[in-house]
Amino acid sequence: MGPPPCSMEERVEDSAKERILAAAEELFADSGFDATPTSRIAERAGVPKGLVHYYFNRKKDLLAALVARLPDSTVDHRRVVVAGDIAESLRRLVAALDARLNASPLLSHLLWREADTHSAVRDAVQARYDNVAAQIEQVILAAGGAAVAIKDVEAAAALLALAVSYRHSVARHSDEDDPIDRELTFVASALMPRARPAQ
Repeated sequence: MGPPPCSMEERVEDSAKERILAAAEELFADSGFDATPTSRIAERAGVPKGLVHYYFNRKKDLLAALVARLPDSTVDHRRVVVAGDIAESLRRLVAALDARLNASPLLSHLLWREADTHSAVRDAVQARYDNVAAQIEQVILAAGGAAVAIKDVEAAAALLALAVSYRHSVARHSDEDDPIDRELTFVASALMPRARPAQ
């Protein structure tokens, strides 16, 4: 049995709150947090200014609510791993991460824009980076198996996580599709042992 049905009043409140969040996301991404007064948010959302403060006591609470709405960036590594092929596995992981970014490009841009000035946003960006690095490490180990140079996996994952994070930070400003294939291929080949020349 599902949750009890919502009253009309609850649906209207949810709709107004959602409009406020959507307006704040757009305006913060376009103009920045500090340059966006709550009156503009209320105007864009089509609600009285007092309603913004009813739902969010301070403007920082509104920013925190937006950060909490970030889509989960965790990808099930079993869906992207190709056993024995680190490069292809990483390509699939990056494609899945990119698809998640595309689900919320304004919010992602907002994060990068405000990370330098707001600790909650900076913490969210750091958590996303840590999550991506951990996923890359997991995919490398699963795809490479026993053949992978384990001592280098953590550094390789950190390097690729930086590359992916950078791409996501500038994605809104670029029309170019940059699959970072060269970087993925380079890292994958560096992690696999090479045959030693005969002496």
